[in-house]
Amino acid sequence: MTQEEITEQVKDVIQNDIWGTIKDVLGYRIFHFGSEDNPIVLTVGLLLFVIFILVVTSSLLKLFKRIIVRKLEREDQRKFESVFSFLKYFVYIIVIFGALDGIGFNITAIFAASAALLVGVGLALQTFIQDILSGIFIFIDKTVHVGDIIEIDGKVGRVEEIKLRTTRAVTIDNKVLIIPNHKYMSSSLYNWTQNGTITRESVTVGVAYGSDTQVVKDLLIKAALSNTHVLKHPEPLVLFTDFADSSLNFKLVFTINDSFQGAIPRSEIRFEIDRLFREYNISIPFPQRVVTMVKED
Repeated sequence: MTQEEITEQVKDVIQNDIWGTIKDVLGYRIFHFGSEDNPIVLTVGLLLFVIFILVVTSSLLKLFKRIIVRKLEREDQRKFESVFSFLKYFVYIIVIFGALDGIGFNITAIFAASAALLVGVGLALQTFIQDILSGIFIFIDKTVHVGDIIEIDGKVGRVEEIKLRTTRAVTIDNKVLIIPNHKYMSSSLYNWTQNGTITRESVTVGVAYGSDTQVVKDLLIKAALSNTHVLKHPEPLVLFTDFADSSLNFKLVFTINDSFQGAIPRSEIRFEIDRLFREYNISIPFPQRVVTMVKED
């Protein structure tokens, strides 16, 4: 036997040992359970294959996201990213199960072993899934946008961020309001700014019988126009609403361009109305009752 033949045999032995070692490592069972008919076996090679599939899938998803986001406006980008962050987990699950099934891993046995657990998890995540589905509907029909002023369950806030499960809003006193998205489907939602930021506000007041109603009207309009938040066009409007038991009732209607701060101009206008009424001797009545006592002999 020549030296070259000996060298080749040594190389073959080394290669066989290396490949044998690699096969042994890849075939090493991390865990094994189940019946003989439906065994569930996880080996090192299978685990590495799943990791490789996840890395490739993650790279493709990032590339897909980069291509789509590049063509969207900024607000639509945030909506797409919220939906994408949820849907990518479904993609991962489908890809993993598809890969495992393709190489002969018994997926049916896994589902059979975890059926009761999956039912329990589904019941526990019922509200969570409702929030996510509601978030998708919000993105599709555009019921609410970032910057909108909304009122739901008696709470008012400016929308700062819309996520897939929750909506983040800030109230007028700078408190953060976290709204589960399923609330939009189960409660009445008032969108103050869907038709624009300009809204009509009103202040009601009653004056004593015998007051000059024309003077009252002029003073109410003057009080509204003196406020910097009130728009000059359309002009403020005064409605004579009722002859009440103790007063003549008026309603002052005016327009502002920031309904989120509506409480501030309403308060300022009430202060000004009170000052003007005092200046012009217009009294604001309050209910009075006359009690007659009869003395019996």
